[in-house]
Amino acid sequence: MSTVTRRAPASVGPPERRFGTRVLLAGGALVLVAVPFALLLFLVEDKWRPLERADAGARDDLHGYAADHGPFVTAMRLLSDVGSAPVYLATFAVVIWWLLSRRLARLAAFVAVTVLGSSLLNQVVKMAVDRARPVLPDPVAHANGMSFPSGHAQAAMVAYSVLLLVLLPVLRGAWRSVFVSVAVLIVLAIGFSRVALGVHYVTDVVAGYVLGAAWVAAMTAGFNTWRADRGQRKTPLEEGLEPEAGPQPDAR
Repeated sequence: MSTVTRRAPASVGPPERRFGTRVLLAGGALVLVAVPFALLLFLVEDKWRPLERADAGARDDLHGYAADHGPFVTAMRLLSDVGSAPVYLATFAVVIWWLLSRRLARLAAFVAVTVLGSSLLNQVVKMAVDRARPVLPDPVAHANGMSFPSGHAQAAMVAYSVLLLVLLPVLRGAWRSVFVSVAVLIVLAIGFSRVALGVHYVTDVVAGYVLGAAWVAAMTAGFNTWRADRGQRKTPLEEGLEPEAGPQPDAR
């Protein structure tokens, strides 16, 4: 009888070293995304003239157009409503229920923590920066709270990134490209609507996108570290967070 020797998974060192390496790589990736946000925040706080002119120009031009075009305002309000908290709460309640029904509790926890944590992070940063919203004559819309960063822009970036990461394993062929394209367009449209309605500056929206991307990067790195520590393979993001959740090839 022959003896089959099972090879141990390849490693680069003890578990502590592997964990430390993953943390360093994740931290480096996060810094690459967070640095643009920190730079933008510095320029906003420093009232850098070129940035202020760009903000004021977009605010005034879009407000002038919106004030004379009622259907445009209606469309922008609709887009803004698509990116509102009640819509996300309903959507992700269904997503979490679906994941739990498929016994993907760890992925459901990732979704809940990432989405709710992003909202909390946005409020903390807004209070710390304390930037007032644009002031316009005869505004076409109103919003409460501080302006920087845009909560709608950050929430859109986080929400659609999370949906992509969760759904990529079950999307195949052209459907994957369609979903990605639609998600990108919606995220950009929601951010544009907030500037068009005069409740945010362009820099607020850009900051929301960057902070949202940084948050998703951090949470994704943590999730992948969790997978690796449980002995599951590291997967490229284009496969989603849990490739095992998608259709598996027939074993023949």
